[in-house]
Amino acid sequence: MHNISDLIEQHLKALLAASAEGFIEIQRNELAGRFNCVPSQINYVLATRFTLERGFLIESRRGGGGYVRIMRLNLDRRLDLVAQLCDLAGGAVSQQRAEDLIRRLLDEELITNREARLMLAAVSREALRVGLPARDQLRALILKSMLISLLRINGKSNGVL
Repeated sequence: MHNISDLIEQHLKALLAASAEGFIEIQRNELAGRFNCVPSQINYVLATRFTLERGFLIESRRGGGGYVRIMRLNLDRRLDLVAQLCDLAGGAVSQQRAEDLIRRLLDEELITNREARLMLAAVSREALRVGLPARDQLRALILKSMLISLLRINGKSNGVL
């Protein structure tokens, strides 16, 4: 059985997949009514499931005619992806943020399920048994190293990285 957040996420992703424009516009109150939940539940789903790390951009306009626009960001080239994801990882990255980045790679079919599981294991709290903030810094270094290694063309860095 799915929880309400999962159902809202699936609904929004289905709308995005069917959109010819590459984005959708929704109203929080309208969507909350459809799922019989409070608008803050919609905010929660947007904030946790439609992040930049997962490949989405959210724009909103408040007021009577307000809306939320959800855009799926498509990845143009592999080297751009490495730079983009390394920038997102920054100098320190939480486990949740790392998981989101890995999920995005999987969603974009740039890594396999097996590679994703290995990457998730390598950046988990259980594997990185050091205190904060060192753990988040170490996680960022490991994640960047894996990204660069996985996304090289023909196993070679073409001088960009």
